[in-house]
Amino acid sequence: MSNPLRALEAEGQAVWLDYVHRRILENGELKRLIEEDGLTGLTSNPAIFEKAIGDGDAYDAQLLALARRRDAPEAAYERIAISDIQAAADAFRATYDRLGGKDGFVSLEVSPALANDTQGTVAESRRLWRAVDRPNLMIKVPGTAAGVPAIRQLVGEGINVNVTLLFGVAAYLDVAEAHMAGLEQLQAAGGDISRVHGVASFFVSRIDTRIDAAIDARLAGGASGQEAERLRRLRGRIAIANARRAYQRYLELAQSARWKRLAGAGASPQRLLWASTGVKDPAYRDTLYAEELIGPDTVDTLPPATIDAFRDHGRVAATLNAGVAEAEHDLAEAQGLGLDLDGVTDALVVDGVKLFAEAFDKLLAAVAAKTRHMAGAA
Repeated sequence: MSNPLRALEAEGQAVWLDYVHRRILENGELKRLIEEDGLTGLTSNPAIFEKAIGDGDAYDAQLLALARRRDAPEAAYERIAISDIQAAADAFRATYDRLGGKDGFVSLEVSPALANDTQGTVAESRRLWRAVDRPNLMIKVPGTAAGVPAIRQLVGEGINVNVTLLFGVAAYLDVAEAHMAGLEQLQAAGGDISRVHGVASFFVSRIDTRIDAAIDARLAGGASGQEAERLRRLRGRIAIANARRAYQRYLELAQSARWKRLAGAGASPQRLLWASTGVKDPAYRDTLYAEELIGPDTVDTLPPATIDAFRDHGRVAATLNAGVAEAEHDLAEAQGLGLDLDGVTDALVVDGVKLFAEAFDKLLAAVAAKTRHMAGAA
């Protein structure tokens, strides 16, 4: 039986793992995912590391060493994260080399506390880039107002950037502009722009979670007749429509004279990456977002459960460019019904920064608790 995950490559889409744990780095599981499922990258974030460190004893030996060093929790976490990211980058290095540096990337996020601090983001990104010291690293920078100039600066210094927490199309266009401006800055300084790569991570399921809740509230509040029918039809459709619109903007940028000049000098595109692709609503097919957003020059970063589901029963077709007119109709319907997609995407950026900051605080608390426990055990 053919593996649907492997079939995505023929459609021009890369699959990355949205998960990291020392266990899969050491027991061969990540190697198996690369070899059998064709995974070409990996993403991490504070929430992922918090769950990993709190799960089992895989980190206990390093935590004991860190306890003896009396490292502060943030420094201890950073040492753990750098170790895992280096190991993951090494696991993907053969992929990176085979693809001529076009893929095989592993992402590490700057502290969420810096989401609204441009210079702090730049400084931490530089430091993490040097500490990990792998060409197939991407530094995750949030696509906030403060993140945009940081993206331009980092790309201009030759640092690979994964722009995270993108929800709205306007915000995506801002970071696409920053990426191109950074490449132009690097080129003007005599740098090799062919060595710089980036992705723009567009979050998907959280939009439907928020929009669907608004729809359900309207229906519960007494919407009836044609209005109720229109609302019901939009459940589970707005996030996909929003992503399809973003992809059309990507295609337009790819045809611009500005981008063609950069591509002619060797630049690779800033691919759109679909993040938050795990399905939250049990009423939807568990591979819904993975199946509806398949297209060239894109990345889908999937959590382990979605990878398992897609391997088992994923349907592969060129869906991203299909139904564009219908997607625009859905977005116009949502606006006409007062569902306020722009307001939702703006709020989701704020909420996303807050959630990542809370996850980072939980992560540091987990590291502190485990190091205290290891120190006491020692």
